[in-house]
Amino acid sequence: MTVPNPTSVADPTSARSRAVIRPRPVADPAVRLFVLHHAGGSHLAYTGWVPHFPEDWDVCLVEAPGRGPVSAVPAKESAADLAAYLLDQIRPLLDAPIALFGHSMGALAAYELTMQLAERGLDAPVWLGISACESPFAAQPPFGGSPLHTRPSAELRRGLAAMGGLPPAILADDDVWELYEPRLRADFHLVETWQPRPAGRARIAVPCSLFGGEDDHVVTREQLLAWSDGADDLVGQHFYPGAHFYWEDQTALVAAQIVEEVDTAAPGLLSW
Repeated sequence: MTVPNPTSVADPTSARSRAVIRPRPVADPAVRLFVLHHAGGSHLAYTGWVPHFPEDWDVCLVEAPGRGPVSAVPAKESAADLAAYLLDQIRPLLDAPIALFGHSMGALAAYELTMQLAERGLDAPVWLGISACESPFAAQPPFGGSPLHTRPSAELRRGLAAMGGLPPAILADDDVWELYEPRLRADFHLVETWQPRPAGRARIAVPCSLFGGEDDHVVTREQLLAWSDGADDLVGQHFYPGAHFYWEDQTALVAAQIVEEVDTAAPGLLSW
């Protein structure tokens, strides 16, 4: 597997256009779907998703700062800051109905992005997809336990290996690990220090759906389902065989479910 260079050259002046990757641009889409990646990941993990969506969907892969085309942009320290940055990046693309799907850290960012769209008086997403992410509405504080971002290098490496989702070369090669470790720590710092909004400003007003792995030991079924406690319109909840990165071997199935969820949330947008 080819490991992408985390410090590839990027022009900060053009970061606005580079943070959103559109492998198959659609000028007047029925839906513009923004896919937000997990901690330590990048948009590259989701490029294989694009062919599984309808041709009139504009599938936009969102890149968090500190990697790939926006490697020159400093990493954000909180989910709220990340969402504010991403809102600025996607704002020129809000001229069509939008849907958001985030996996793990990406789900935090998608949730915060949904909240900030409402706070700025912008059109709400027609649907929010939350995947493998612990709920802020859970009885226990989110992301408890020993924080990954504070562990010594060797322990962090072992923890990420157990979680999965990273190319093996990142964990196996000392030189590659040295390049990636700061980015991984920054991402997990964001996730593990996330402060949920006050209860009165935390509820999800848009239709949303939950996705997870049946054998996910990072985010349990109960932790994921607790999102329903703060959702005004829960469209569906879906569990698949597999662990935290359950979708890796069943992308087509997950993508088809996303399409069905959007159609349920916003009937009439899709042309079947």
